[in-house]
Amino acid sequence: MRAAFIEETGSPDVIRVGDLPIPEPGPGQVLVRIRAVAVNPFDLYLRSGLVSMPMAFPQVIGSDFAGVVEKPGAGAANFQVGDRVWGSNQGLLGRPGVAAEFAVIDEEWLNPTPALLPDADAAAMAMVGITAHLGLFHRARLQEGETVYVPGGAGGVGSMVVQMAKAAGARVATCAGSPERVDVCRQLGAHLVLNYKTDDIPARLREFAPEGVDVWYETQREPDLETNVPLLRKRGRMILMAGRAARPPSPSDCSIPGTALSSASPCSTPHRPSSGPARPT
Repeated sequence: MRAAFIEETGSPDVIRVGDLPIPEPGPGQVLVRIRAVAVNPFDLYLRSGLVSMPMAFPQVIGSDFAGVVEKPGAGAANFQVGDRVWGSNQGLLGRPGVAAEFAVIDEEWLNPTPALLPDADAAAMAMVGITAHLGLFHRARLQEGETVYVPGGAGGVGSMVVQMAKAAGARVATCAGSPERVDVCRQLGAHLVLNYKTDDIPARLREFAPEGVDVWYETQREPDLETNVPLLRKRGRMILMAGRAARPPSPSDCSIPGTALSSASPCSTPHRPSSGPARPT
């Protein structure tokens, strides 16, 4: 099979495209014929060696995928040959990547692809969708009727936050930096869309949510927590996601009464959306 792989970490020049044997699925695994693969920042961290994880060279790269079940392994009973599937978090922690014609994937990492969703869209939505879902529902425990603000609503994670929060019955505010991207945010369903280059974001948010924002999903690398935290409602929650080197200063050394810090990573456990109204995916 044709595959993109590396035999050492380093610059993009270490990526090779060539032939590798088609892998055989083991117990509880599924051989997937890959139809689409996405590229995320974490793929770059792994390839460059910025993040160190076990690899078996030649290591196929890529973590997000969509495809079709080619062959279930022994004991893999949840999917049949021909089923369309999508997933993420491959190529991590010793798992092989998916930038190849075929990939062997543990069945627990596979999700059924909705009938009307193209494979390319399923792969592109994988990591950003999981990230948005974890923040909104697993950590922030978003409830119907609450107010959500996410900067960058036309971006990867931001666009998923807008759509999921809207589907869950929240009031959604966001911002973008151009008229075209403002229009994208409106088309995604945001109730309030601001242009961060021209609008007074804090003032407009106070008008939109006089008692404060319930869930602030921060997507900027260096957020202004001194400004943002006071815009939260009492018992409001802020989700921070940033680049590997981001170190935003924390206001008052986190001594604000009622402040709690928590963390989550989508790279350690399979994604299983919760049931009920908080499952817009």
